Amino acid sequence: MSYPLQIHEEVAAAFHQHAPVVALESTVITHGLPYPENIATAQQMERAVRQGGAIPATIAILNGCIHIGLSSEQIEYLGQRPPTTIRKCSRRDLPIAIGERLDGSTTVAGTMILAHLAGIAVFATGGIGGVHRGHPFDVSADLLELGRTPVTVVCSGAKSILDLPLTLEVLETQGVPVIGYQTDELPAFYARHTGLPVNVRVDSVAGAAAIIRARDQLGLKTGTLITVPVPTAAALDTATMEAAVAQATQEANQAGISGAAATPWLLNRVSELTEGRSRKANQALLTHNGFLAAQIAAALVG
Repeated sequence: MSYPLQIHEEVAAAFHQHAPVVALESTVITHGLPYPENIATAQQMERAVRQGGAIPATIAILNGCIHIGLSSEQIEYLGQRPPTTIRKCSRRDLPIAIGERLDGSTTVAGTMILAHLAGIAVFATGGIGGVHRGHPFDVSADLLELGRTPVTVVCSGAKSILDLPLTLEVLETQGVPVIGYQTDELPAFYARHTGLPVNVRVDSVAGAAAIIRARDQLGLKTGTLITVPVPTAAALDTATMEAAVAQATQEANQAGISGAAATPWLLNRVSELTEGRSRKANQALLTHNGFLAAQIAAALVG
């Protein structure tokens, strides 16, 4: 390989032993949560993956080198740096971060690319990007990546600040199966219900693994989306969530906040409007998704 790639020794050992590995993104550390919650959440996600029976591989770029799996010190380093000093890396940004020898955290799309490059089949995250409310031409690169990179993404749907019906339309166009894990409808990140049907429901890890194996046997190069509702104890009710998102979206539009700056601003504002409940829901679903992703990864290698 001509590009700089560093695989953590624990992850390398798992590859050698054909043990399950789950990829984790690093944007949640650098841009998703404030310090020190970001560090604690990243560590909690890694623990959840281990408890589920797999090895965690948090992915990031450090000084232009791709890291598949981070040490505790590297996670601390990313978590304490000002967000403006870390490049948020989707497909477009990866060659820039590597070529310019920058530090970069990976989005859903960026993590999918690097996970696939390393041979990791399953990736756990919170919520994917999608189509922005009121801005139907602002479509997240996550959706396009799901259409062309065969990685299974375990998440709690798309972020609830987005236009969820339009997001599902784009996923359909990209040929991405949306699977509900023990649910008939798309979760809404902080809330469990949207009324929007998924393509198929599965009630077991074995059921999810069977669909993923069938995709691979067909030679399809699309990703697979496994959507998992936020744990009930941490969930916001749909009305509370929708009211907070609507107010935050209106304020963002009035302030002219759009594009890449919109998502972090909206998530922070929703957290303020819900008195921190949305942030707690985010942390709960991240941990839950990491555990389930590990079980799916274990089933795929079993």
